[in-house]
Amino acid sequence: MEQLIRHLKGRFVAGLIVVVPLGITIFALKFLFNVADGILGPYLAAIYRLLTQHEGYIPGLGMITGAIVIYLAGFLATNVFGDRLLKWWDAFVSRIPLVKSIYSSSKQLIQVFQDGKTTYRRAVCVEWPRPGVRAIGFVTGETVRDGERLVVVYVPTMPNPTSGFALFFRESEVMDCGMSVEDAVKFVVSGGVVIPGSSAG
Repeated sequence: MEQLIRHLKGRFVAGLIVVVPLGITIFALKFLFNVADGILGPYLAAIYRLLTQHEGYIPGLGMITGAIVIYLAGFLATNVFGDRLLKWWDAFVSRIPLVKSIYSSSKQLIQVFQDGKTTYRRAVCVEWPRPGVRAIGFVTGETVRDGERLVVVYVPTMPNPTSGFALFFRESEVMDCGMSVEDAVKFVVSGGVVIPGSSAG
């Protein structure tokens, strides 16, 4: 009887290891699909109803339309006219107080995942908010204060890297964290769940 219980327990735990990650993955993908499809979905359904006088909507059409819009925006941004238009748009948005902070933070976050096109120079570890506790930070610049060279480190809050603290450290107080900027951002966004270089086994 005891052997049977051990057998069932072992298989149950092994099953959990397989099913739980798979279930979470399916749930996350379904959630992302519903979000992406739901942004344009209601508008497309309204247009269809207006044109045909009938109710109807094809699931996934909103996501496909969104992908087309993103492609067209990228196509526009890569030509001279589009570049000028985007510069005008950035200048316009920068004049709106609340919108400016959200827009600039979102733009910076997207730039982090582009090939090296980011204001973050390197990912580091610093002792913060107290000695003995290490936090992930990003070096954004250097400065000299009172004849001393200081490193500007941006320490983001989890899981939102667009908010955080800009702190000054001596170079000797800044430690290499062993992550690329992109990996460090993934670490922050995941709330510390995704640890680059680690293995589940």
